[in-house]
Amino acid sequence: MIKKKSGYTVAILGATGAVGRETLEILEERKFPMTDLKLFASKRSAGEVMTCLGREYTVEELTDSSPFDGVDVAFISATDAISREYGHRLGAAGIAVIDDSAVFRMDDGVPLVVPEVNASALHDMPRGIVSIPNCTTTPLVMALKPLHDAVGVKRVVVTTFQSVSGTGAAAMDELMDQTKDLLAFREVTAKVYPYQIAFNLLPHIGSFREGGDCSEEVKIAIETRKILGAANLRVTATTVRVPVLRCHSEAINVELERPLKANDARAALATMPGVIVYDDPLKKLYPMPLDATGKDEVYIGRIREDESITNGLNLWVVSDNLRKGAALNAIQIAECLVRN
Repeated sequence: MIKKKSGYTVAILGATGAVGRETLEILEERKFPMTDLKLFASKRSAGEVMTCLGREYTVEELTDSSPFDGVDVAFISATDAISREYGHRLGAAGIAVIDDSAVFRMDDGVPLVVPEVNASALHDMPRGIVSIPNCTTTPLVMALKPLHDAVGVKRVVVTTFQSVSGTGAAAMDELMDQTKDLLAFREVTAKVYPYQIAFNLLPHIGSFREGGDCSEEVKIAIETRKILGAANLRVTATTVRVPVLRCHSEAINVELERPLKANDARAALATMPGVIVYDDPLKKLYPMPLDATGKDEVYIGRIREDESITNGLNLWVVSDNLRKGAALNAIQIAECLVRN
């Protein structure tokens, strides 16, 4: 898909959003082989100057006439409408498109990729587009992959505790503003979410579907099956928005095909690239959002056998949703493409 060369021209659509800014930071941290960078955002953000690899770049307004000549890789982290329009257009023009929306995830012609789990899917990109999963699916499949390879996974029950950064910068500001207002005994205003998020939990992410599932819960189930190549895997999810700025956490209950002791599960998970097993209950060591913030790895702890079912296992998983859940995963995909 990408021709081998010493340096690449990169475009970021949605450069001033939370994921776009994280993408810039990680491109610099990982020293991505980049010779030029084009930054695009809405009219409101046009003109902002951003820095990467010691150079300053001015954000351009994304329009129908925006120049993409010479671009090798385009990261899209904006609205579904932007992904739909520019994903098709840029992919057809021979640009490798790495998209952060749900628009292409279930498209049979678009690979859905977590490099540590299914990088081989990148060998087939007929439309020039690769999609990254929901920021809760990524840590889930990274925890399930070594268990599935070892003994097989039959059923997954996952409850997510998702930070406000998953909604965007405005949600982070709203949490901070509401917290300040509550501590100052002022009235709270909710704009981003339907209810107050500070000191509260919202068991509702996305839109409700017939039957009562939220769209986020549906995404987790179908994306997990696609990434693991396990069409018959039973997955059920409950998604909860929590008053945490950054990092998503997940309580995962797994029913396995064959027995697996907790210590053997720890050993299997410890061999998984991108995973840190952080699990010593007697020393009160278990992953928390504070541990994972700004980190690339997926942290796994509270690994224990579930005696209420045959071959059951419980896990607690925490990861930075802006990094591994979004920007880092996209950049790792780009690294795979330029290597191959």
